[in-house]
Amino acid sequence: MINIISFLGFTLLVAVISYLATRKTNEASSDGYFLGGRSLTAGVIAGSLLLTNLSTEQIVGLNGSAYANGLSVMAWESLAAIAMVVTAMFLLPRYLKGGLTTVPQFLAKRFDVATKTLTSILFLTGYVVVLLPVILYSGSLAISGMFNIPDLLNVTHTQSIWICVWGIGIVGSIYAVFGGLKAVAVSDSINAIGLLIGGILIPVFGLMAIGDGSVLEGISTLTTENPEKFKSMGSTTDPVPFYTIFTGMMLVQLFYWGTNQQIIQRALAAKDLKEGQKGLLLASFIKILGPLIVVLPGIIAFHMFEGNLENADAAYPMLVNKVLPVSLLGFFAAVLFGAILSSFNSVLNSSVTLFGLDVYKQHINKEADERTVVKYGKMFGIVLAISAMFIAPLIAKAGSLFDYLQEVNGIYSIPILTIIVVGYLTKKVPAIAAKIGVISGSVLYILSQFIMQPYFVGKALDKAAESGITDNASLSLIESQAYPHYLDVMAILFVLNIIIMLLIGKFFPRKEAYIQEYTKQVDITPWKFVNQTGIAICVIVVGIYIYFS
Repeated sequence: MINIISFLGFTLLVAVISYLATRKTNEASSDGYFLGGRSLTAGVIAGSLLLTNLSTEQIVGLNGSAYANGLSVMAWESLAAIAMVVTAMFLLPRYLKGGLTTVPQFLAKRFDVATKTLTSILFLTGYVVVLLPVILYSGSLAISGMFNIPDLLNVTHTQSIWICVWGIGIVGSIYAVFGGLKAVAVSDSINAIGLLIGGILIPVFGLMAIGDGSVLEGISTLTTENPEKFKSMGSTTDPVPFYTIFTGMMLVQLFYWGTNQQIIQRALAAKDLKEGQKGLLLASFIKILGPLIVVLPGIIAFHMFEGNLENADAAYPMLVNKVLPVSLLGFFAAVLFGAILSSFNSVLNSSVTLFGLDVYKQHINKEADERTVVKYGKMFGIVLAISAMFIAPLIAKAGSLFDYLQEVNGIYSIPILTIIVVGYLTKKVPAIAAKIGVISGSVLYILSQFIMQPYFVGKALDKAAESGITDNASLSLIESQAYPHYLDVMAILFVLNIIIMLLIGKFFPRKEAYIQEYTKQVDITPWKFVNQTGIAICVIVVGIYIYFS
């Protein structure tokens, strides 16, 4: 009972503080609702960025991947720091110069309205079909496991997932739809502190359990008995082979941290460029510590449960139940619940923003005032949330959560990144090139990963079966060699799309070169230490890889 009381108490405290901090924000205007009045400071931006990213699809999914594959999956965390540095130094100054509220708004100015609308629809489709359901399902898996909901409510595991999905979805919708970005960002910042504290405590208690009360002894035992788990450079059969860091991995990171609306919206809401850059760089520095929260516990769980778990994604909830003192379980569950809400309501708020400004205002009611745009954006958000709640429980059949999320995201991530990069780095590539780039990128990726890959992998495994090969190691190697890794496919399509767009630009250039204008909505004077800090962060990331190589 004390766990439930502390869980409800902390959750309610965050809600009250968020309400008090945002009650004076004018949320009837689009800037007030969608960008928190362009008033966010570095600390709030950093906290919101981290908690928007660091939710259960990361904590549960990536620890599950680490349980199965070891330290090589830390690339998803470590390289994020470099991507944030690139965003702070290159992309954010251009976004704020143009006074953007959404990333597709730039595409409307650079190319045309149809390109903007197409991109917004791609974002929204990815959010409702992939991202929101994964967040809800992974969060429900964690909450159900930590509170043992099936026994508590005398229901089946599947029923407990449905209960948790709808509970998280309803509370998250209230934050995002009725509170606006500032309510989301403030609650994120509070929960970020709790999640960092609680997230570090899990591996600490886990190492103490392994080392008979000593963290250092636990580290020694873990590394000595599981040396294969502590290699930063993944093999070809790992989810992240080392060479993919130089192909599609960095592209995925740049899309996520530099162009993904749910993430970049926090930086777009900065009071000025200095605060935006400091917020991104602070988040990137903290992100370097990410593997302690989303990778190390998975390796500890592998050692503790002797690699016998049937479902790797259950590793983290089971580890929390085993090592966390009962007195802290309610607090940590509340923080984790806050992280789940953060990712869910952040994506939902971004979806409301995209629909309200890029679809409703642009195509449905061009004469709508700001209050009406916000109103219909909220209505769309409610429909989107309900749709995601119905889809979420079906994710149970998708295999590894994190691998599923990253692979399916490629349908829209690389095409969108391609046209934004070409849009900023060229002056005369026309709108038709952007449309072709988006459509061809999406269609070719779907053809590659969901038609060609199953065919070639299935054919290779059938041939292996005919040859009498049955051991898992050999089958994994055959599977990895039968078709290019999805990160390689992303890199190939990225280069191919750029070539296509540049060729169109050469033979059918736009009549006038694009020139970005300064809207003067915020001060775009850069932070004077942005270059030095960015370089230092990149050096630290490289050093970590060398140390664990």
